[in-house]
Amino acid sequence: MVHVFIGAGSNIDPEANVKKALKLLNSQVRILKISTFYKTKPENRPEQASYYNGVVEIETNFSPGHLKHKILRLIEEQLGRNRGKDRYASRTIDLDLLLYDHLIIKIGDLILPDPEILERPYLIIPLLELDPDIILPGNETPLKNEWIVSPPDSMEPLNSFTENLRKEILYG
Repeated sequence: MVHVFIGAGSNIDPEANVKKALKLLNSQVRILKISTFYKTKPENRPEQASYYNGVVEIETNFSPGHLKHKILRLIEEQLGRNRGKDRYASRTIDLDLLLYDHLIIKIGDLILPDPEILERPYLIIPLLELDPDIILPGNETPLKNEWIVSPPDSMEPLNSFTENLRKEILYG
């Protein structure tokens, strides 16, 4: 079994869609931890609704390609995600494979670690919450040494939502 980190986000009925996505994910793999979810402003689209973003740590035997294309993408499709040319479009759910054990991969659209991790505080802060000593594959410096650990003002913690998710998914 390997440990994997997956980013989850939604700005279309996010409370319902994040919960549904994590339940579906938990039926395929074992969710070990759920980070705090944050309400964040959409990138490059100020007219859109805010997102709920967080990270989950899972345990799985599935390969990275199978996990991304046969589980995460299938969950997105089941919840009505339309992947079009507009990468900033609103979405029912977005499930991104961020880290898969200590692997470094670049095969087509399968890139690990996710190259956008260091650009997105809503990924870094939850990753550090789940594993304070995490080191990104290919990097020798712990992430905590490269990043200020407090969330920026643009991230509002959703503590009640997160606690309800944890109760239902992890302890349900």
